[in-house]
Amino acid sequence: MDPFAALADPVRRELLRALAAGPARVVDLAAAQPISRPAVSKHLRLLTEAGLVSVEDHGRERHYVLDGAGLMPVADLLDELRPPPPFGEAAFDALDLEVRRTVRERSPDHRRNDHQEDSA
Repeated sequence: MDPFAALADPVRRELLRALAAGPARVVDLAAAQPISRPAVSKHLRLLTEAGLVSVEDHGRERHYVLDGAGLMPVADLLDELRPPPPFGEAAFDALDLEVRRTVRERSPDHRRNDHQEDSA
């Protein structure tokens, strides 16, 4: 399943929010949902197929874990859609240069040198 399709369902988004806090068992995840445990299991299977969740076996229990790598296609799309910053890197470089120049001109050593040159 495509990660975008997996994220389209509000129950699956809630499950991902819960897993962002840490690994959890189906029974714990189902307790917080208004749907049956088998329905939660089905949603977790789809999230696993989409690469958004992985499963770790701990003895007889299965713990579901959020897989951040599966969210990379979504993050990449959001990065593409985000508007560019209002100022480019060159503007910040110019600002840095101006601040350094102003600090240097206002320093006591710089003023002392200016006064020595004026009296020469």
